[in-house]
Amino acid sequence: MTIIREQDLIESLADALQYIACYHPADYIESLAAAYGREESPAAKNAMAQILVNSRMAAIGKRPMCQDTGTAQVFMQVGVGARIETKRSLQDLVDEAVRLSWKREENPLRASVVADPIFERKNTRDNTPAMLTVEIVAGDKIDVHVAAKGGGSENKAKFAALEPSDDIVSWVLKSVEAMGAGWCPPGLLGLGVGGSPEKALLLAKKSLLAPIDMPELLARGPASKLEELRIELYEKVNALGIGAQGLGGLSTVLDVKILTYPTHAASKPVGLVPQCAADRHAHFVLDGSGPVKLTPPSIDLWPKVVLEGSGANVRRVNLDTMTREDVASWKAGETLLVSGHLLTGRDAAHARMAKMIAAGEKPPVDFNGRAIYYVGPVDAVRDEAVGPAGPTTSTRMDRFTDLMLDKTGLAVMIGKAERGPEAIEAIKKHKAAYLIAVGGAAYLVSKAIKSSRVLAFDDLGMEAIHEFVVEDMPVTVAVDATGASMHILGPMMWRRAG
Repeated sequence: MTIIREQDLIESLADALQYIACYHPADYIESLAAAYGREESPAAKNAMAQILVNSRMAAIGKRPMCQDTGTAQVFMQVGVGARIETKRSLQDLVDEAVRLSWKREENPLRASVVADPIFERKNTRDNTPAMLTVEIVAGDKIDVHVAAKGGGSENKAKFAALEPSDDIVSWVLKSVEAMGAGWCPPGLLGLGVGGSPEKALLLAKKSLLAPIDMPELLARGPASKLEELRIELYEKVNALGIGAQGLGGLSTVLDVKILTYPTHAASKPVGLVPQCAADRHAHFVLDGSGPVKLTPPSIDLWPKVVLEGSGANVRRVNLDTMTREDVASWKAGETLLVSGHLLTGRDAAHARMAKMIAAGEKPPVDFNGRAIYYVGPVDAVRDEAVGPAGPTTSTRMDRFTDLMLDKTGLAVMIGKAERGPEAIEAIKKHKAAYLIAVGGAAYLVSKAIKSSRVLAFDDLGMEAIHEFVVEDMPVTVAVDATGASMHILGPMMWRRAG
């Protein structure tokens, strides 16, 4: 019987959750660097460059690589010969580790969990509870995988109860095209096939914990039908031309993982879970010898990448003197470096303002002629103006877009991923513009933010309306004043026969 101290489990988990917030796995960095080297699309290459630079900065600064530090996902295999020295439940121990990790003074993580998913949706403030999966297995150790999944990729998970004769490849390709770019590619796709509906989705998520091995698989060739399927999906998904951040390019996925399980003869349940560019997971084993400390990767692992900072396709924009004519002159695909005063606001703030406008009240902030950034930043530490502050998925604001442009005079929106037809039509009608910052470059973006103050809705925490002062914040014009969208034009340009 192996005795594992309660505190050793808590400490190991808390440290591992902090670790994955700041460090990409080595295999992801190596695979992304190789994809960056192959990429031919300028927009996609620039996006990957920002992700690589951001990853290195986060590792050096020991700060989150993404502002959405995710929900804590813990997968435990507990050996029958292992006993935890505690009187508390395993969920209680894991939640204490999450609480300690998210509130660590030198590197606080963003609390994103709401306790009531239907009505009040009030933030728990400490990111508990964790999503815990436990298996009792042979042995006398506790095997632990930890991951952190952000809302952008979690919201794009798909499930289908396929017929036994249905083609999985066709379903996956159709699903990936429908997912858009809100899951922040380039990343991975996890596929679970078989079992029951909930089993298939769990398999899909667990498959993403395995190391990236697609380069080796392509080099040696498939050794089974399952490996043939992985290669087929990898090649055909990349042939869609979606590319980094959905801007069009050669690499949408770096690997495709598949786990299977026996199922009913009449069934073929399939779960699809994407993993974004913030690929965060780690593995450790508790054997009774004490807490586990994970070793950070060598900084030499990261390639030397130079970001696009000037040139014919880069324009500097002063948000404080920007005119409607300036906004109308921007073209889809153009790179901008924006400086000046930038407002923030996302789901909760937009919903509250919509109610105020419907009641005949004025929003608490003047948006006329100004730009808003869809963001929920991490709390600042030390001399930071703000913590990691990457964009959130903009499609969630689509329902408010026409209202905001029409009733407040808002001129520019900044977020990530594509906009839907309704939002694009509103942008065109009001001669506004939608810009994107790179999802997966949150720490890099935060360095362009020189100051921050809350203007309204302080009770919403990270969703409050802030005013940032930014300097040379890199963005790409995703939808211009004519309604041209890079998320439509880019993939069309780079799509190839698969």
